[in-house]
Amino acid sequence: MKTREELESKMTEPSDSLVQTMAQLDGDMIILGVGGKMGPSLAKLAKNAIRKAGVHKRVIGVSRFSSGTLQSDLEEEGIETIAADLLEDRELQQLPEVKNVIFMAGQKFGSVGKEPYTWGMNAYLPGRVAEKFRHSRIVSYSTGNVYPLTSLYRGGATEDTRVSPIGEYAQSCLGRERVFSYFSAKLNIPILHFRLNYAIDLRYGVLLEVAKAVFEKNPVDLAMGHVNVIWQGDANDMALRSLTLCTTPPRVLNVTGPETVSIRWLAEQFAKVFQVDPLFVNLEQETALLSNATNAHQLFGYPRVTLGQMVQWTAEWVKAGGESWGKPTRFQERKGEF
Repeated sequence: MKTREELESKMTEPSDSLVQTMAQLDGDMIILGVGGKMGPSLAKLAKNAIRKAGVHKRVIGVSRFSSGTLQSDLEEEGIETIAADLLEDRELQQLPEVKNVIFMAGQKFGSVGKEPYTWGMNAYLPGRVAEKFRHSRIVSYSTGNVYPLTSLYRGGATEDTRVSPIGEYAQSCLGRERVFSYFSAKLNIPILHFRLNYAIDLRYGVLLEVAKAVFEKNPVDLAMGHVNVIWQGDANDMALRSLTLCTTPPRVLNVTGPETVSIRWLAEQFAKVFQVDPLFVNLEQETALLSNATNAHQLFGYPRVTLGQMVQWTAEWVKAGGESWGKPTRFQERKGEF
């Protein structure tokens, strides 16, 4: 895979199960925070599934749309757009009443030094959104960062693992869940907390970061020696299908791939393709930020795109000089300072 067109086509190809879900789901859909890394492909995936199902549903994307061509790009795909700052209550209240809400708005990168804004986006805003969409069902994108680092020998944190977020970003994400849960109980709103890590798009993500480091002969940091990854298209597919799983009190669902992936192993795979010797810094620890997504796989099946396929595509992308968004995941971070 070497072109943006190939990449976006693959990421927005709906599964048969998603098409069936869209055929049966009642109501239109609004995506809050559609301008983030995953939002555009999720919106297009939803619209493609709706078309394939032969039904009529509006897909509405909300973002500030302060720069670039994203707004017109989405509208060309049949996605309605609304430019709004969700922290401005007047603009939030003017949004249309919609049955299905995907909440993707949030702050991660640059959280250090902007802690008040981070808490405003990640913990205050969900309460305002819940009150606005009290008659909707809500899938709220969350993160595996709400869990503590766990032993490599335990298979990752499950939904029953006691949360213990490290750092203010992760704490504010738990705040998001707690605030949504409060309003779920108060207003009887069906909600699902979608705890995701780490989504892979060839333009950003753990695999791209490791591949670029190897290709450019820079050392690969092994401080966080193991990760979980999932193809972004598969993650978005599961998020849209999760609209049928929202409950009161909210359901929690870990979403990632089935493997505990060694960063050293990844670097060695890319090194074989690039015909270089990988360089490393630091040593693997006996704990890492890992999630167990057994429940999601039982509900939705295993991801359609395998780890091996992601590695191959990423290597091809880097060799071809493919686009990079320059937004590091900071997956190496062990102190929660994003």
